[in-house]
Amino acid sequence: MKIRLAMYEALKSINVPEPKIESVIQAMESALHPSPAVKSDSDIAQFRAALSQLEVSLTVNVGVMLFLTVTILFAAVAFIC
Repeated sequence: MKIRLAMYEALKSINVPEPKIESVIQAMESALHPSPAVKSDSDIAQFRAALSQLEVSLTVNVGVMLFLTVTILFAAVAFIC
């Protein structure tokens, strides 16, 4: 909202007519804030690939942590007995 008011005041200060001020502000807002629904297929494919890599990484990390936990548990039991 502050940007809209600042743009209005700037255009008004250089004597731009009211209807043109509104048109310019609407055009600039639509250019600055594109709709999130306009994602291309390549963007979605890149997101899915990154998500797949993250899934693999998390699976490996959880597996390593589980292995280390079981190993430490067995070592502790063997040390106690």
